[in-house]
Amino acid sequence: MRTVKRRAFFVGMKHGLPIAFGYFPIAVAFGLLAKANGLTAVTSILMSALVFAGASQFIAVNLLATGIGCGEIIITTFLVNMRHFLMSATLAPRLDPQPVKVKSLIAFGITDETFSLVAMEPEHNRNPGFVAGVNTAAYLGWVLGTVAGAMLVNGLPAILQSSMGLALYAMFIGLLIPGLKGSKANLVIFGLTLVLSAVAYWGPSWLTTIGKGWKIMIITVVACTLGALLFPEEEKKDAR
Repeated sequence: MRTVKRRAFFVGMKHGLPIAFGYFPIAVAFGLLAKANGLTAVTSILMSALVFAGASQFIAVNLLATGIGCGEIIITTFLVNMRHFLMSATLAPRLDPQPVKVKSLIAFGITDETFSLVAMEPEHNRNPGFVAGVNTAAYLGWVLGTVAGAMLVNGLPAILQSSMGLALYAMFIGLLIPGLKGSKANLVIFGLTLVLSAVAYWGPSWLTTIGKGWKIMIITVVACTLGALLFPEEEKKDAR
């Protein structure tokens, strides 16, 4: 049994390597940004190791630089990360019965990219070892990238530093495209999400005043609800 779990873990790590490689340059950019805003190397590395939330970490550093208090930072990052409740709640029923501490560790490692990869791997996504392997690869890529940015990288040209942020979008597109092939449900939900996002960001003025964290939550809930209503057969397939 342990051999099977170990094998699933390493299979998960192998699948998670593209995410790790995508996270690394973004984490380097985070380490550089944190350093430029007065955070010590130890602080920025601990933030990546203990928080492990890319967008929230960038937001926190920018808010710290403007002198905003800890309370506002905590509330802002909480709103931005509320979508993780939905992602963890979606994956939890699919996993084999596990102790709470195991599911808690898996939940800690869930990100947008690891969730997307695991959700699109029906052959493996019920195996907690596989999910833990994917999360571990992504986690190591992020933390090691932060270490490089905070301690090892000095004097990179500004244009190279700014281009590192593009790796996130390229990686996410690379993960998304294979999941759209052969799945009408994924394709339709993707289209719905694009339309809802466009309306939220460029629609009526009252929509543009909603915070980014709330927008992500609302778009996710609406798109997933419409997907479940339009494609109930996909839900039944996942439930098995």
